[in-house]
Amino acid sequence: MARKEKDLNEIKSRRIDSRPFSEISALKVSRRSKKKKRINRSRAGDIALFCFLALFGCFSALPLILTVSNAFKPLDEIFLYPPRFFVKNPTLDNFSDLVNALGSSLVPFSRYFFNTIMVTIVGTIGHILISSMCAYPLAKYKVPGGAIISGLVVYSLMFPQSVTAIPNYMVLNWLGLIDTYWSVILPAFAYSMGLFLMKQFMTSVPTSLIEAAKIDGASEFKIYYKIIMPLVKPAWVTLIILLFQSLWATYGSSTIYREDYKMVSYALNQIATAGAARQGTLAAVSLIMIIVPIGVFVISQSQVMETMAHSGMK
Repeated sequence: MARKEKDLNEIKSRRIDSRPFSEISALKVSRRSKKKKRINRSRAGDIALFCFLALFGCFSALPLILTVSNAFKPLDEIFLYPPRFFVKNPTLDNFSDLVNALGSSLVPFSRYFFNTIMVTIVGTIGHILISSMCAYPLAKYKVPGGAIISGLVVYSLMFPQSVTAIPNYMVLNWLGLIDTYWSVILPAFAYSMGLFLMKQFMTSVPTSLIEAAKIDGASEFKIYYKIIMPLVKPAWVTLIILLFQSLWATYGSSTIYREDYKMVSYALNQIATAGAARQGTLAAVSLIMIIVPIGVFVISQSQVMETMAHSGMK
């Protein structure tokens, strides 16, 4: 009986050993992830921590509550002092005024909306592809000058957008891209934060997985989109959120002067800043502009936290 069990164990070990190295590594990683770490903490500490986080969360939600409430307030409640957080007499007049103002515009609102959607989608997808392809060799191979490039990427994070606005304009003007969609899309491709996050996350990917894939005959491009990209999903989901929010709210007014190429945020801002009588319309515009970015963030917030942990950012 003991000999039969020994033979059975040997057969099982052979089956496991006969698998490709990449499959064995993935199996080990999944088993480690299933192990739960036991945290030694008192119940009173858990309750105190929960109360603190709940209080902090409610405090952080106050601006969002005020924005939603103001969108449905009549003008007399908007100008009320001291202001109220919650609306007393809700109305849709602010949204109807916004629709009437958009209907009287020379350029249809659908055109502004198309411009924003096109720039946001192309800029986000293009940046994910370019930053990941650049980060892959920097993170997993010894590229000549790779340390210098990585240092320049980190140093570029210290410069605000206002510092690079004039050089960006000069480059775009030299390329003949002023008054085109590419004047907004091309700078989005060069978003240095994306390359930094991708490189930091790819550094944590085991090199043994890449070597095993090469032994199995996989090409570099296949390793990139079959192994690397699925493993760094939290990183590129985070980039989608960051870049989507940035491009969704961009005006593009510094490089785009044609009215039919303007963004929806520019059109809404022009309507809302027409005077005190448009404060209700401004509240409706604010609500419309934050709905989409907040929705994208809520859907994928867990991926953001995982990316920050791997990148060393707390």
